[in-house]
Amino acid sequence: MSRRAIEFVGDSENALFMSAASAWEIATKFRIGKLPSAAEFVESIADALVAQGIDALDVTVAHAQRAGLLPGPLRDPFDRLLIAQAQVEDLALISNEQLFDRYGVRRIW
Repeated sequence: MSRRAIEFVGDSENALFMSAASAWEIATKFRIGKLPSAAEFVESIADALVAQGIDALDVTVAHAQRAGLLPGPLRDPFDRLLIAQAQVEDLALISNEQLFDRYGVRRIW
């Protein structure tokens, strides 16, 4: 993470959320071998969130609908869902993905 993102996460004034889409993506990447060192985290994502004071952000019908209707060339379903959640819930995303800026979400990096 960037220094700015680390500072944001470390600031106890900021509420932190992890999208169910991120848990899905991490578990998927572990399963297909792209994150081989994530075994322990994948086995206990929910517990890890609680231990770190991070709230889970479930996927709602409104999130899914917005993700499906997002315009443009973005093909990654995980990214589309994260953008939709940020839009619907008025949340900032911690990401180095500059493409997210095209969708009017606040991005911390």
